[in-house]
Amino acid sequence: MWIPLLVLSALLSGALGAWAAVRAARDQPVIWRQLKAGAVVEGVLVLEAAVAVVMALGTSRPHDAPTFWGYLVTTLLILPVAAAWSFAERTRWSSVVLLVAALTVAFLQLRLWQVWQA
Repeated sequence: MWIPLLVLSALLSGALGAWAAVRAARDQPVIWRQLKAGAVVEGVLVLEAAVAVVMALGTSRPHDAPTFWGYLVTTLLILPVAAAWSFAERTRWSSVVLLVAALTVAFLQLRLWQVWQA
């Protein structure tokens, strides 16, 4: 895996989670700008997936391929599902959903690196 891209996606996801935590603490729902920020994070995750595929087709491969690809696909699905849920749920809980999703994505970045390096 390309470490700078993993770190960037983890930091962006963490920042999105912090923003969602502030809004949840203030009893406010997710706003449109947060969903746009989530789309930016998702774009970085798609780029990360493309880099992982290219690297896996080359000489570098993850040590536990099924786990790695499962984490990668899960990472790509979490934010869109959370965004849809947040858009439908117009209460403070939409911010909590986005917070949990963003933190999960950040954690999965660590797991992706660990599985690749194992």
